Amino acid sequence: MRILMVCLGNICRSPLAEGILAQKASEAGLDWEVDSAGTNGYHIGEQPHLLSQQVARLHGIDISEQRCRRLVKEDIHRFDRIFVMDRDNYTAVKRICGESWQAEKNDRKVTFILDLLHPGEQREVPDPWYGTEKDYHMVFDMLEKACDRLIAQYRQEA
Repeated sequence: MRILMVCLGNICRSPLAEGILAQKASEAGLDWEVDSAGTNGYHIGEQPHLLSQQVARLHGIDISEQRCRRLVKEDIHRFDRIFVMDRDNYTAVKRICGESWQAEKNDRKVTFILDLLHPGEQREVPDPWYGTEKDYHMVFDMLEKACDRLIAQYRQEA
């Protein structure tokens, strides 16, 4: 299974989601490839935000080796599932994929990560970029619950 987490800059939310899911998948004995990307190129090559790293570290997850990258249209073919954090991310994924986007197939492949907890509601993970450490903890908790649900669903289907 190849899973991609997507947010705007690949510096706050998607690196946390990548780190959380990668650790949980490993602990569950699942051979999953987990990656993350941003829909813009503001932070290419940078480490995740310091508060994302700090909050992850408090939960025993080290995301300091991750480097921000921009989503490319080939990602739609490379990954089995792509999880976005908000509506703008979803729209940007469709735009970046361009002619590679096939609605009947990709509308199931690309979904809101919180749809794992609230199916079809397209709830958004708030961007903590301008927030405080408390906001990063809140985002971590949301993403952790979604990742737990993803692994539980996969096990149930298997």
